[in-house]
Amino acid sequence: MSYLKTLFRWEIGRQRSGYDKMLLLGSKWLLKFDVYLLRFKEGSEIKPHKDTVEIGKHYRLNIVIKHAKKGGEFICERPIFQSNRIKFFRPDVCEHSVTKVVSGNRYLLSIGWVKGK
Repeated sequence: MSYLKTLFRWEIGRQRSGYDKMLLLGSKWLLKFDVYLLRFKEGSEIKPHKDTVEIGKHYRLNIVIKHAKKGGEFICERPIFQSNRIKFFRPDVCEHSVTKVVSGNRYLLSIGWVKGK
């Protein structure tokens, strides 16, 4: 039931650093995954961190929908693949962050899943 309460509603991001997230889709059965729309307003950022999982390998694919006018750059020590709009990485093993959004807003589609044991 709590899953349905968060679906399609803006919430404060996990890092509590000014960004918002909206759950679009997710599952905790068979293949654990989630799909979020993330919104980074001016002044928001994400400090360097890792997203640990208890079992398996955590993967995340971020697709930048709209870049901020200034700032809001994704930083990852060892991405699997990275381009101007696509960021594919292992958040459980690679420290990652987003620089402070100085001007404008940044939006991205974030798809994450945990594979195997």
